[in-house]
Amino acid sequence: MIDIYTIIQKLPKNVNYIGVLTGSGISSESGIPTFRGKDGLWKNYRPEELATPYAFQKNPVLVWEWYEMRRQVIKNAKPNPAHNSIVEMEEFFENFLLVTQNVDGLHEKAGSKNLIELHGNIWRARCTYCDYKEFLNTPIEKIPPACPKCGHLLRPDVLWFGESYDVKILNNVQSFFNKCDVIFVIGSSGQVFVPVYLVKQAQLQGSFIVEVNIERSLYTSFADIFIPEKAAESLPVLWREWKNSLK
Repeated sequence: MIDIYTIIQKLPKNVNYIGVLTGSGISSESGIPTFRGKDGLWKNYRPEELATPYAFQKNPVLVWEWYEMRRQVIKNAKPNPAHNSIVEMEEFFENFLLVTQNVDGLHEKAGSKNLIELHGNIWRARCTYCDYKEFLNTPIEKIPPACPKCGHLLRPDVLWFGESYDVKILNNVQSFFNKCDVIFVIGSSGQVFVPVYLVKQAQLQGSFIVEVNIERSLYTSFADIFIPEKAAESLPVLWREWKNSLK
């Protein structure tokens, strides 16, 4: 078990801006599989083969079937205590931003409001032609779904391999993170370069980095504190004690 009180002594006491970055680890503690590795195979396809513009162009039905399967898996998942602690942080601090790599919508379900979904949302679809977007129920009645506005195909509103991030969103995140006194990195493996870069740049600007992850990651080498435990177990305790020290 981590020594909470030693960690609390290291955390900044004067905090004006706070950021949180989350990855698949926080969702896996709610029972959502990562869809990677040997357990991530589906019909002999890997996520890297399906979550691409080329795969969608080649076989939109197959891609939508995969996303529908994922939606069916996660639809009953509930936020865990780590999600709830992040909501409490947002309520406590005036200047707060949550950035998630997850597309499952659990942060929003938990009550997070100042939220940027860096990789999109699996419950949302957007048109491949016009600006139409909508939230979809599950199961989808017709696969692949069509845009009611122009008739072209809808696609999952998520960032696929080979696609670029929205530069405006990245600039907004970087601008906020660079002001942060503390940034919590929770359950992110560091396999995606851009989030690591955003946090590293913030650290170079003086942000205090706390990583909560059951395994070491690319963040660990420069994090000020590394907590090798499940977020749902450690974050509520850490937040409670830190909040008490800030009062």
